[in-house]
Amino acid sequence: MTSKADVVVCGAGIAGISAAYHLSAVRRGGRVLLVDERPPLSLTSDKSTECYRNWWPGPGDAMVRLMNRSIDLLDEWARESGNRFHLNRRGYLFATADPVRVDQLHAAGAEAEALGAGRLRVHRGQAGDPPYAPSPAAGFEGQPDGADLITDPETIRRHFPYLAPDTVAVMHPRRCGWFSAQQLGAMLFERALAAGAERVEARLAAVEVRGGQVRAVRLEGRAGSELVETERLVLAAGPLLREAASLLGLDLPVFAEWHAKVAMADPLRVVPREAPLLIWTDPQALEWSAEERAELVAAGAHRLLEVFPPGVHARPEGPDDSPILLILWTYHTEPREPVFPGPVDPMYPEIALRGLARMVPGLKAYVGRAPRPVVDGGYYLKTRENRPLIGPLAVAGAYVLGALSGYGLMASPAAGELLASYVTGDPVPPFARALRLERYDDPEYQALLETWTNTGQL
Repeated sequence: MTSKADVVVCGAGIAGISAAYHLSAVRRGGRVLLVDERPPLSLTSDKSTECYRNWWPGPGDAMVRLMNRSIDLLDEWARESGNRFHLNRRGYLFATADPVRVDQLHAAGAEAEALGAGRLRVHRGQAGDPPYAPSPAAGFEGQPDGADLITDPETIRRHFPYLAPDTVAVMHPRRCGWFSAQQLGAMLFERALAAGAERVEARLAAVEVRGGQVRAVRLEGRAGSELVETERLVLAAGPLLREAASLLGLDLPVFAEWHAKVAMADPLRVVPREAPLLIWTDPQALEWSAEERAELVAAGAHRLLEVFPPGVHARPEGPDDSPILLILWTYHTEPREPVFPGPVDPMYPEIALRGLARMVPGLKAYVGRAPRPVVDGGYYLKTRENRPLIGPLAVAGAYVLGALSGYGLMASPAAGELLASYVTGDPVPPFARALRLERYDDPEYQALLETWTNTGQL
């Protein structure tokens, strides 16, 4: 069986759906096929914390610009749809008990301001300080951008009484929050289909290239094999991107990390339902009783007695009457080959809970007696510096939309738009160059990679 398409998009995660939406509903790019053997949004797009932020480090402003554009689109779509996907603007709350980190937080806020994330406001409890306005539990309109650095103990206690009493500072970036990934994805998918895009339940099995140009793709599905003649192919295959690129004879500079999350009930409402995303910035050694330590030593689990990295984070999940709390902490970052289902550490819920209890001591009430948790996870596909790959590939007519790491949901609105601009030949913004694969051919960029320290990964 043979057919023709103007564009074939490989991958029906949030990135592929966004690309299909922009190509069909916005750019009117002809016959667009969205190809995936799995149901839409089912591989990794439904495994995240569903958060977004424009709070990104340099070098350069590409990530801030990309995220600002994504958030502009999220705001626009929320207004159009009556906020169908429950967009909020609660912000992220970074907290520390280490006085040394106060200056680091200030420097991060100043850098974010310089890169376009909005003004840094500092609250020291002194006359002349700007007023601090807490973020609302729902909605996104009328909120400040930038960030609030609070070092005044009274202000911290008043607004965040559940934090550890030795917390010395919090940083509250404001153009941040979360939304329903399933609802957003479903809305864009529906709009793409309404504009003429077609979903094909199949696997990309082969790509035919002649004269350095994509000419056709072979799809394998339940109905058999189909040859689709096309000169434009978008690889948006999520953690399977390297496998997809190999069909073009390309080896992309990406690797996969496994990231898990815990969903557990918080019936005591230790974390208020209106809380922002909470992030503890300090490394820590977990609290174990003498008996527990002896058991861990006897079991050879010495790693659990060592210092864990910073970054344990959590947020409330669901409506006001929901008891669910999401907790994430990535302390294993070694590259892995993606396998499904992914690996689940049986100790992960306990470790994540104990780590978060350092930030929110009231959660110690659940240690050893936590309501039964649910654990899932997904693979972050990353480049070395944790920047995405968006743009044309070495084979004419082939494009990549991938390596979106743990920020795929927040980046996909603008990433799909940028990808569609490349495919249709429309102008792209200045920051686009920093996200193309060719950046690795630049000697200056290669030198920069050797000194790159902050990848923006939580």
